[in-house]
Amino acid sequence: MTALRLIIASLALAIATTTSASADEERAGCAISRGKTCDIADAIARGLFETGLTPIFPSGLRCRQIDEAWAISYRDRRGGADAYHGGIDIPAPFGTSILAAADGEVVAIFEGRNSYRGREIVLRHSPAQTGLKVWTFSAYSHFKTLPKLKVGDRVRMGTVLGPTGNSGRGQEPGIQSKKRRPAIHFAVTYSSGPDFRISRNEVVVPRNGWWADPLAFLSGRMPLDSRVLAARPASQKAVAIGAMLMDGTIVPPKARVIWPYACQG
Repeated sequence: MTALRLIIASLALAIATTTSASADEERAGCAISRGKTCDIADAIARGLFETGLTPIFPSGLRCRQIDEAWAISYRDRRGGADAYHGGIDIPAPFGTSILAAADGEVVAIFEGRNSYRGREIVLRHSPAQTGLKVWTFSAYSHFKTLPKLKVGDRVRMGTVLGPTGNSGRGQEPGIQSKKRRPAIHFAVTYSSGPDFRISRNEVVVPRNGWWADPLAFLSGRMPLDSRVLAARPASQKAVAIGAMLMDGTIVPPKARVIWPYACQG
């Protein structure tokens, strides 16, 4: 093969590799953003499916409970189309303080006027902040009013982000839902690095990101991989969750990730 043919072959391989990488990145982005043109299969492939995890809170504490679990089907709410709950919902009275689950940095704040999630804030957490081996992104939605923070602010675990509400549209674009009870929608994604982008539909999309069951993140322990967690035997599905009391006490004291609402002793 001549030198020219070698150069042409090398260029063709480089273009094919770049195209493949771009396609993979596009699918990964679609998996997290779940835009109108995205395939739900990509989200499932990236971890958006039930793991069977359940929370165990510190002994003697009363914590707010989940009423809509991770990755349950929303087919009936989305006109028969395949759709899955990308987080957990924890109901609480209007105005109840929503807490930062871990130390982190504010990377996005959305008004959410045309979003099911409504008013939302997203935090990015480094491995050093959580003790996990990956970068994680936690999203808090349905605020009553926009958080009084700004992008770039650093927050500590337990920082009050804002008041619980029920913001977010219903089935009609741009129209606030009249049926939604006040609650937090709490979602988590992760990736090997800190890079992210914001999609057109106002979603923080980590580069080469994955979905995580929020309970896996809140346990403060690896793994976060949904496939690994789903394969666990039933005896290993309950995960211990850290919490903050009304007086600011952290239980257990060394917890680096906590429930996003204060618990009562």
